[in-house]
Amino acid sequence: MPVNPNASIEITAFEWVPDFAQGVVRDLRARWALEEAGLDYRVRLLGQQRPTDYLKEQPFDQVPILKDGDLCIFETGAIVQYVGEKSEALLPRDPQGRFGAIQWTYAALNSVEPAVMNLLLIDLFYNGEEWAKLRRPGAEDFVKLKLRRVSDRLGDKPWLQGDRFTIGDLMMVTVLRFLRHTDLVAGVPNLAAYVARGEARPAFQRALADQLAVYAANQPQGEAA
Repeated sequence: MPVNPNASIEITAFEWVPDFAQGVVRDLRARWALEEAGLDYRVRLLGQQRPTDYLKEQPFDQVPILKDGDLCIFETGAIVQYVGEKSEALLPRDPQGRFGAIQWTYAALNSVEPAVMNLLLIDLFYNGEEWAKLRRPGAEDFVKLKLRRVSDRLGDKPWLQGDRFTIGDLMMVTVLRFLRHTDLVAGVPNLAAYVARGEARPAFQRALADQLAVYAANQPQGEAA
């Protein structure tokens, strides 16, 4: 297992989150990338009260950050790309393959995730509000449009760039997993199969198991299992 308390690469993660967030917190992206690359890493766990100097490392008070020696990176797109730079398993070296993977990473974060997160916030945090009830149909339609665009480009290929799994797929799969409380991805057969392929990868399974094990070990008393 690449998780190694003596590793030079360190990522931050929450020691516990509520059930609805377990399995999708964004440190999963860093864990998955490091597992795919076969790089040892250690995890620094954070509680609800962050260290006083954490904002100097992560100005938005989020996880993860990645440290590698004197290097400190926040934002999962930058972190995953950095890991890809260390391993051709995630980021091809030829220019077309390399920038194809990078463009899909940006597409997942900029073109797809905002619409997905808008719907998720409506459903999980504001579903009792009258404005949210009025807004939801339009928000769902916008997500469906984004899913159709990704589906059309994916076609019958296993991955966005063909037979090669890259950082773009890693990012896109994690974005689509935010819709797990809906049947929207299930309603697009090639995307449902695409996400299932990503989740079936041994590196993903290890990353997810490690994240969930932390939450189980730090579950507050009185919280549901």
